[in-house]
Amino acid sequence: MSAVAVEGVWKFYGDFPALRDVCLTAEQGACLALIGRNGAGKTTLLRTIAGFSRHGKGEIRILGTSPRETETRRHIGFIGHGISVYDELSALENLTLYARLYGLANPRKAALEWLERTGLERVRDGLVREFSRGMRQRLAVARAFLHEPSVLLLDEPFTALDDRAIAVLQGLLRDGLAQGRTIILSTHQLREALELASHVALLIRGQVAFHGPCTPEMVADPGLVYARYGED
Repeated sequence: MSAVAVEGVWKFYGDFPALRDVCLTAEQGACLALIGRNGAGKTTLLRTIAGFSRHGKGEIRILGTSPRETETRRHIGFIGHGISVYDELSALENLTLYARLYGLANPRKAALEWLERTGLERVRDGLVREFSRGMRQRLAVARAFLHEPSVLLLDEPFTALDDRAIAVLQGLLRDGLAQGRTIILSTHQLREALELASHVALLIRGQVAFHGPCTPEMVADPGLVYARYGED
């Protein structure tokens, strides 16, 4: 059983097909880099896989069940374009709240651990509304990892991160892969993504133009997939 399976998925906005017969799989412990130009459908696909958006046709399974099932969602970590943290709470209060929502045994301990792992322990009592964009993004990373999810769905996770924070996130993702977690991430920062990826999928106008293993050739030349399978 694949950790993530997308079979013949269509997504419509009115009469416009944002996703067209998408078929993708990601096995346990795999990292799938989802690439494509702006408007290709990457965000729509990730939100649909996560169960935040309903698809029109096809089937999506995460760990064998629908992503819209409550129990399935407990196994998913998601980072989207919205940071999804509370501005009027501190960093520690935010993570403690999410830890309680996930039913963790020791919410404060988990929150403190992930503040430390994302380099935010010194500002743990600072209000999030006073944070820089990069700090907020690191807090969103901590929130996504907090409950040790089996599947991570990340939409442009490197956006607004400085070099140090990118290295921290890459380290967390490598640790997750070593522990058998499955990662699907969309990004325009191909080099950072391909250094982690075991597989690559290229979306063009809502369709999968390429889906296969990430080769050393691709890592050496991040634009290769676009050159071979992309639009003219």
